[in-house]
Amino acid sequence: MIIRFLGGFARTIHVISAFWVLILGFAIMADVLSRNLFSYPIRGTTEVIKNSVVAITFLQLPLAVASGSMLRTELVSDALGPHGRRALRTIGYVLGAALFTMIAVSAWGDAIYAWRIGEYEGEGALRVPTWPVRFVMIGTAILSAITYLSMIWLDWTGQLEQENAYPGILSFDAKASQVMTGERKH
Repeated sequence: MIIRFLGGFARTIHVISAFWVLILGFAIMADVLSRNLFSYPIRGTTEVIKNSVVAITFLQLPLAVASGSMLRTELVSDALGPHGRRALRTIGYVLGAALFTMIAVSAWGDAIYAWRIGEYEGEGALRVPTWPVRFVMIGTAILSAITYLSMIWLDWTGQLEQENAYPGILSFDAKASQVMTGERKH
């Protein structure tokens, strides 16, 4: 049940980040047009974009982890048997969980401080608070770490259906696995 929730939640925040990118695209276009046509930039656009890029990147991480799309090479794994690949995946999952846990822990103090003092970027007409982005980073880092730990459990209980192609939580979901591998049943 938690596995399906993680996959669904990862998809949801990925869609949110995609819409956020679309909105930013329009904001950038409006700013460029305003600069070129009226010689007047839209105030705060730079600050919003700087903070948004970080948030969008972190919002996409859980789906990348869940779909098994994080950086990996098949050079070594192809030479190993199923047990060797599983051990290699487990090491990668543990390292991934440790990395995202360290990101969350190390960012916590700065996020609390930023929230407490009302940290912002920009001067004048638009001040963009930075603390929400810090908490997005922490939340998605925690979600990514939990996803990695869930993948260990799924892998060692033999529930990853597509362990060679897409060793991620989404392969646990048969419908998502069909989409990822292009195997659609008619």
